[in-house]
Amino acid sequence: MKSTWNIKGMLFFFHASMTIIISYMPVYFQYMGLSGSEIGILLAVGPAAAILAQPFWGFISDKYKTVKRIMLLCLSVALAVAFIVFQLTEFIILVPVMFLFFSFQSPAGGLGESLGQKVSVEHGVSFGSIRMWGSLGFATSSLAGGFILTHIGIWNIYYVYASMMIIALTLTFFAPDSRPSKKPVYLTGAVKLLKNKKLVMFLLFIFTISLTHRMNDSFIGLFVVELGGNESFIGMVWFVGVFAEAMVFMLSAYWMHRFHPLTNISIAAFLYTLRWLLMFLINDPFPLLFIQVLHGLTFGIFYLTAFQFVTRLLPEEFESTGHLLFISVFFGISGVVGSIAGGQIINAYDVQSLYLVMSVLAAVGLVSSFLYRFYYQSTVRSAS
Repeated sequence: MKSTWNIKGMLFFFHASMTIIISYMPVYFQYMGLSGSEIGILLAVGPAAAILAQPFWGFISDKYKTVKRIMLLCLSVALAVAFIVFQLTEFIILVPVMFLFFSFQSPAGGLGESLGQKVSVEHGVSFGSIRMWGSLGFATSSLAGGFILTHIGIWNIYYVYASMMIIALTLTFFAPDSRPSKKPVYLTGAVKLLKNKKLVMFLLFIFTISLTHRMNDSFIGLFVVELGGNESFIGMVWFVGVFAEAMVFMLSAYWMHRFHPLTNISIAAFLYTLRWLLMFLINDPFPLLFIQVLHGLTFGIFYLTAFQFVTRLLPEEFESTGHLLFISVFFGISGVVGSIAGGQIINAYDVQSLYLVMSVLAAVGLVSSFLYRFYYQSTVRSAS
């Protein structure tokens, strides 16, 4: 069990460092004097880099039969490149350096979750009990990070980020590696994953739901402000949601296997539809704190179940490649499309109208989950 605690600690501090980047890097860039459009471009670089980098590093870890060593490489380079990022002031130079930074930072999280999933199987523990520590790290940092940076100044953001990354790096060094598959791994085999109809159709249908999740990630702060809330209320909203998410992960051993994975995904899609509809209907920020409890149920059930279900669709030797391909769709592609499309909807209407569109998209995802289940079960019956 000691080995799983190293992975839990690594996920805690890695996700804590990501909170600093996600929540406070825009504030840092604003302090530097960058315009809103320049900050938007820099924030879009992260998901764009993740789309390419995550499947690549997943394949490399499968190719060389090690998740841990590739993680150590990604964490170390991200830490070094981040130092350069926070020394630069020119926007035109920041764009490629930010792309390089996220090309190592983003895959580290996916590799950590892939390693956690594999180790959970080897040690006979629930993956949720490991993954919850990432959520706790995010929640803790979302509150503590603001207090620390208020005290020491936003210009010292790198030292807060680096301290968390160094701890994550140290814990990764002492964490166990997964037991590698004995089958050789070739690039042609990885390309064949894109010809796996069950996998591709699964990624397409979850994209509809994950798109709404990433739209909310990008614009919930604006939504709170539009309702009359302030910056501290935004922090409270994030904390309630992520803490509820951690509780769902913690209890996954009790609910995960009660239903078929695709049933769990359908339940999550229904709750996403309800969640976005409730947010569209409110006119005051206070009820949002209660609605945010649904974040734990929606993201917790959806992400955890989908992450583990995708393992069923993969050859053993390409598990990490498939895991990071899934994360690339869930966070990368959905993040880019969600930010662009959400911004256009807000420009045409308002933030509240965006949540009505998101409710419709989630409902489409719910119907798609039923159709995919019919397709999946028909292929299983024909194979047997």
